[in-house]
Amino acid sequence: QVQLVESGGGLVQPGGSLRLSCAASGRTLSTNAMGWFRQAPGKEREFVSSISWNGGSTVYADSVKGRFTISRDHAKNTLYLQMNSLLLEDTAVYYCTARLGGDWYNTATSPADFQAWGQGTQVTVSS
Repeated sequence: QVQLVESGGGLVQPGGSLRLSCAASGRTLSTNAMGWFRQAPGKEREFVSSISWNGGSTVYADSVKGRFTISRDHAKNTLYLQMNSLLLEDTAVYYCTARLGGDWYNTATSPADFQAWGQGTQVTVSS
């Protein structure tokens, strides 16, 4: 059973930066694609970014392209999301996730393609 624990969320002003981390335990995820989703109050969970098992392929939502960078460290079994130039509309709970089945090593954008989820970390962008 894999556990995912996010950290790094907080309150930041518009234009600021945050770096989210997701530590995995219970098993190595070095052969699994991983990703980030977010959910704002009153809205559905939406895709943010995904990274393939070896980091060779990344996908971003149009709304964060050029501002956010996903990366991973296999040695630490950890996933990251560097968020720059944050906007008010980036305010949400951010969830780390991993693919455990199907085409588990490739990127994906649908929540249905991810089987393991963290509890989420709150990111609030406010002046």
